[in-house]
Amino acid sequence: MSDSCFICSKHKGTITTAGKMIYEDDYVYIGHIDKGENPAYLGYVMIDLKRHVPTLADMNLEEAKAFGVAMARISKALKESEGAEHIYARVSGHGVPHLHMHLTPRYPGTPEEYWGPWEVLDWEDAPFGTGEEVDAVCERLRAQMEMDYETINE
Repeated sequence: MSDSCFICSKHKGTITTAGKMIYEDDYVYIGHIDKGENPAYLGYVMIDLKRHVPTLADMNLEEAKAFGVAMARISKALKESEGAEHIYARVSGHGVPHLHMHLTPRYPGTPEEYWGPWEVLDWEDAPFGTGEEVDAVCERLRAQMEMDYETINE
């Protein structure tokens, strides 16, 4: 862990963010983006690798497996519980050099000019919410991920 890294500080508990936890294991953390009092795009989640590495290429095999499985499970949950028709995934690493992936759902009815990982956030009728609305999305995503996991392991 790096003392100067925002994501490492978040996982060490030395800073508090408004984000809401959806899933966590030894390797990854999935949280919903939350902007406190400001509306957040509902279903906009981030997957953090817990160990401080800057890029996808720096993961070890166990981390890569956990990251890939987490990405698939939360994407499926966004489709099944939130009705997303497409999931945009992006990793840039420019702003915070700690591996994290942004996942943004596109919902039915989104006009084509707003199709894209950042564009969906600009649509004036996009689903935004605060507090209880974000909490409700997180609860549904957690429940869906748990149900899918139990189904897979039967």
